[in-house]
Amino acid sequence: MSNSSKIKVGPVGPLMIIGIVFFMIGFGVGISGFLTPALRSAFNLSTGQSYLVTGAIFSAFLIFGRPTGWVIKKIGYRRAMMFAFFIMALGMWLFVPSSKSVSFPLFLVALFVGGIGNTLLQGAVNPYITILGPEDTAAVRMSLMGIMNKLAWWMAPLFLGIFIDLAKVNVDDIIMPFYIVTGIMIILGIFVYFSPLPEVKAEGEDDEVPAESSYAANKTSILQFPHLLLGVFALFVYVGIETLPMASIIDFARATFGDTPNLQSYSKFVTLGLVAGYIFVLIAIPRYISQQKGLIAFAILGITASLLLIYLPAKFAFFALLLASFSNSLMWPAIWPLAMKDLGKFTKAGGSLLVTAIFGGAVIPLIFGVIVDAVKTTDQPLVANYQTAYWVMVPCYAFILYFALSGHKIRTKS
Repeated sequence: MSNSSKIKVGPVGPLMIIGIVFFMIGFGVGISGFLTPALRSAFNLSTGQSYLVTGAIFSAFLIFGRPTGWVIKKIGYRRAMMFAFFIMALGMWLFVPSSKSVSFPLFLVALFVGGIGNTLLQGAVNPYITILGPEDTAAVRMSLMGIMNKLAWWMAPLFLGIFIDLAKVNVDDIIMPFYIVTGIMIILGIFVYFSPLPEVKAEGEDDEVPAESSYAANKTSILQFPHLLLGVFALFVYVGIETLPMASIIDFARATFGDTPNLQSYSKFVTLGLVAGYIFVLIAIPRYISQQKGLIAFAILGITASLLLIYLPAKFAFFALLLASFSNSLMWPAIWPLAMKDLGKFTKAGGSLLVTAIFGGAVIPLIFGVIVDAVKTTDQPLVANYQTAYWVMVPCYAFILYFALSGHKIRTKS
């Protein structure tokens, strides 16, 4: 029997349901990639101010990431997903009064509330998919979910583009699409609650006193797992550099090609790169390469893509964003299981701590926007200004490379 025939990914039914959940997570985040330039145009914001759109969503992960572990422990994964959708629905509905009052601060509040729901959803669904099947195929399951997630990233701007014209932004145009999305979120919350999702548990998760051979046996705090803490920071910088292309690609395309029609269509390059990478993961892991070695290779590729993005002529550099997105595809699927390994009864707490790392999606793009504003010498940023700001990606990939090479192994060292 071949090795490929022995590979067990996980139960098909729950994977399909969780795939829908990941799709809506991606849709919620993908909206920010479109709203960043749209709201900058509507409210005459600076580049740095416009990236507060991304910051409002992802700051919720820092504030509410840790409490999600307690919530999930009390009510279980399925109920947590249901309430998460309801909170996201509230956030989407708040866009309606934000539009009617033409208030940028209220838009940020709406995005923040949606981010709270996304935090709870991420805290439930990521540990769930990690422990739903065999450990050595966790990256495969995460990649399947990643395809659903990133398809939604691409579809969110296209969906909003039906109602909103970036060349002439009218804030009132936002009302109808967010009524629609609010209804979808409510329906999905009800669907998840009544769906046949089993409650899953990691090995040792229910043990108050784990076996002495367990790595978690003598631990009394989640902060006593150094490989987890390094994984949190690896995810922090990863989410930042994964979000940055989506948040900046329309601006970079405008600087490169001018105000061409359908600027939102350029967002597909980020999605294409990510989905191509996920397909590679589905084929190669663990048949031909381990999760850890794949992470090493893709971190090196990310550094290379960043340097090409910075140094190539503008029209060629733009397509380096596609290569950077390809390199990002394996990172979440590989970092998460490496950081979650051997947590035992601390699994839910570890998952909630990792969720706080998604705050990187607020910090890195905001740093990028501040750098663009700092180096520009004209009213509108030039391609060279964006390329200078993309230097922020290089140290992020370098840390991920360190985590892949040795950081995750620190738990095995005395």
